[in-house]
Amino acid sequence: MSKSDTGAPDEPDMERLVQDLKEGGPRRVVILAIVALVVMCAWTAPYTVPSDSVAVVQRFGKYLKEVSPGLQFKLPLGIDTATVVPVKRQLKQEFGFTTPGAHDAYQGSRTRSGKQETQMVTGDLNAALVEWVVQYRISDPVKFLFEVREPRGTLRHVSESVMREVVGDRTVDEVITIGRQEIESEALAKMQALSTKYEMGISIDQVQLKNINPPEPVQESFNEVNQAQQEKEKLINEARRDYNKVIPLAEGEKDQRIREADGYRLKRINEAEGDVARFSALLAEYSKAPKVTRRRIYLETLEAVMPGIRSKIIVDEQTRSILPLLDLDAQTGDPR
Repeated sequence: MSKSDTGAPDEPDMERLVQDLKEGGPRRVVILAIVALVVMCAWTAPYTVPSDSVAVVQRFGKYLKEVSPGLQFKLPLGIDTATVVPVKRQLKQEFGFTTPGAHDAYQGSRTRSGKQETQMVTGDLNAALVEWVVQYRISDPVKFLFEVREPRGTLRHVSESVMREVVGDRTVDEVITIGRQEIESEALAKMQALSTKYEMGISIDQVQLKNINPPEPVQESFNEVNQAQQEKEKLINEARRDYNKVIPLAEGEKDQRIREADGYRLKRINEAEGDVARFSALLAEYSKAPKVTRRRIYLETLEAVMPGIRSKIIVDEQTRSILPLLDLDAQTGDPR
């Protein structure tokens, strides 16, 4: 193709170009359309289902089948649509707070502040801020997609309603302290019952209470009350510790004293009984021979007494002449 000095193609060249478009244009358009159609089919027909999910296939909007994980194919050009549902993944919804980086729009509170859904009234007409987490799984993908509009949003409303009912049946002390586990169990059962009733295709795994606090205007006073109760429990535990330390020791000493008294009593009784038996035997012998028995008692008494006397002077009562020089004071140890 030649050009003139001005850079525009010559008239014969323009005519030839127009003639070529008239002859081959429609065929090229058809070829390009076929190629584009093939590329679109090849692009939209295959799809991959993750290992923790299944795909629900619809044909012209009507449910067709469920597809297992792996590489799958469907009719292209919008004839078939596949919706991937994570049936093996544990999902959760948080009330009163939101984990940063959450991708699920229904995981956290949809309002700017989550306090509105956590403000509750207890059975004794006290207010409390209750934060909790609901962990669930998608048990029936078909019901999850087609039976309820926005099942995740419905689950949030069901969870909030059930939690308000359960908390409203208890006092604020039970909610904050000893009733947490009972609240979790009852809320789990009621949430699962409502999910089954509404055919949401959801299975509730766990309901877990997180932070439970009084409203901000009374939080400082409530903390002081809790601190006083903790101090009370501390003093009670210390008193019980001292009680358990002192009382068993006193009980042991008491039992020891009682056993010692019983032993002494038995000892005295046995000694008295022995003395009585000895005296009875001696009396029987004395009745038989009084003179011999008296002499024997006299000798036995001397035998017991004499070893304790340091100086012994024996004077015969029949002796009439005693030496006047006998120094009795020296014999008894008197220094005079």
